[in-house]
Amino acid sequence: MDFLKRLGFYLIGLSIGIVFLTFILKKKSDETGVSFCYFPNCRTLKDIRSKQMSYSEDVSRLFSEKKIDTLDIINILKNGEVDFSNSETKTAPCKTYIIEGTLKDKEAVLRIKNCREKALLESITY
Repeated sequence: MDFLKRLGFYLIGLSIGIVFLTFILKKKSDETGVSFCYFPNCRTLKDIRSKQMSYSEDVSRLFSEKKIDTLDIINILKNGEVDFSNSETKTAPCKTYIIEGTLKDKEAVLRIKNCREKALLESITY
């Protein structure tokens, strides 16, 4: 059999397999709500979301003044970007992360202290 003919059969089979695998994994993630999180940004945000969140006095004041909502914080923790260059990831026992996102059509920066058992939202700046 000619090499180009074998290569064509291989590529056809490979493309069919990729299409089936894509449909199966997409259906599985939609049914169970499981997201595949392999990049550092996604893993860090998922770790913070999985813990009990507490708030500093400044952030609690923003909640009481109705300037922000917990849904806004959750949205940033799902869609935000972690600024690893300005974060303190080597400190013990708690690491401090700087997370950038949009909050009511404004760019917001969250400073979160991530400990083993809980996460503390220290500040929000616009």
